[in-house]
Amino acid sequence: MAAGPLVRPYRIRWNGSVKRLHPAWLVAAVAFVALVGAAGFRATPGVLIHPLHDEFGWSLGTISLAVSINLLLFGLTAPFAAALMERFGIRRVVAYALLLVSAGSGLTVFMKHSWELIALWGVLVGLGTGSMALAFVATITGRWFVHRRGLITGVLTAGGAAGQLVFLPLLALLTDAHGWRAAALTVAGAALAVVPLVLWRLRDHPSELGVAPYGGEFVEAPVATGGAARRALGALRLASRKPAFWLLAGGFAICGATTNGLIGTHFIPAAHDHGMTEPTAASLLALIGLFDIAGTIASGWLTDRMDSRVLLGWYYALRGLSLLVLPMLFAATVRPSMLVFILFYGLDWVATVPPTVALCREYFGASGPVVFGWVFASHQFGAAIAATATGLLRDRLGNYDLAWYIAGGLSISAAALSLLLFRTRNASTAATPSVAAVAA
Repeated sequence: MAAGPLVRPYRIRWNGSVKRLHPAWLVAAVAFVALVGAAGFRATPGVLIHPLHDEFGWSLGTISLAVSINLLLFGLTAPFAAALMERFGIRRVVAYALLLVSAGSGLTVFMKHSWELIALWGVLVGLGTGSMALAFVATITGRWFVHRRGLITGVLTAGGAAGQLVFLPLLALLTDAHGWRAAALTVAGAALAVVPLVLWRLRDHPSELGVAPYGGEFVEAPVATGGAARRALGALRLASRKPAFWLLAGGFAICGATTNGLIGTHFIPAAHDHGMTEPTAASLLALIGLFDIAGTIASGWLTDRMDSRVLLGWYYALRGLSLLVLPMLFAATVRPSMLVFILFYGLDWVATVPPTVALCREYFGASGPVVFGWVFASHQFGAAIAATATGLLRDRLGNYDLAWYIAGGLSISAAALSLLLFRTRNASTAATPSVAAVAA
């Protein structure tokens, strides 16, 4: 098949000679920008919890419920979105997802009742961000890369952290100076601004441009058969027969509980309880995003070179130890001990993603991206439970201490689940049919 017209412009000059840049790198770059644009909302809940409480009088439990629904849909949408990308194309699904995020965030400026917060934050934004969750990353890397898959998975996963880094301090300052509505409109505008780039440059499959995946051989794009829901549910049915699926899902549920559900939602309010200003606490959370970029990219590099089960065991165990000491580190000002925690925890924030994606590919073969969508759904299920439960604990006890201790213990148990994967190491990826075969 001849190379398509979009292949020719991808050229760079290096040491006086012109070399062609593989289109996979541009696709990855556009995916990174799209993930950054959608990440604005991930920074919103922690910044807006207290302003919404102050203006409307809603309890932290009620606001956390909206966040929990968002996190739950964020996860449950992922496997269906991965199947939709196979059925209708990555570009179309991502563009619609960004429009949903923009609408859900922008319309909050008109809300008067808590059910509207749940409908907009929870449902609309949950569906939009879920369609661009980490199953999107797994789909991009699975289609466009053979070499450097782990590294690119780490880089794209870091896109969410980069978005948090960009948006958190900005949203905190906007909320402090102009109110929470200015922050909500900023998130809506950022998501909307990425849509033209996605429609212009994001492509569905290497064969569309007449090229092979980076580091691989040319293959025709598979023809999707059946409905997206049927393929997603069929992949779940087959994957659930393997113990490896439940071990991965259990560990990733704890991962979600101890990141998005706990730290992402409640770190800023917890720091505020100890007298720290919200912009300062938001800056600390943004630093976690900064260090996470380095940690996740390094994790992707390590995933290409080490056993992913060992990596997950270390990541979860170290996270658990850091959470157990966190209650002693909060203060009205930023102390060196808190900065050490931010550095340590940030490097580990979503470093679990590249090895988890690799293990889904190892155990479930061509169905890996859709199966990872279900594993990611468990991640968000854990995050949703943690977000609501932590808000209720705070309402009942007046502090967050017990939540940090529970999270630390759960993380250590996730390390044990990861090491149990060695018992299923000989599972044959060839034994698992592809998604298309499941749907047939």
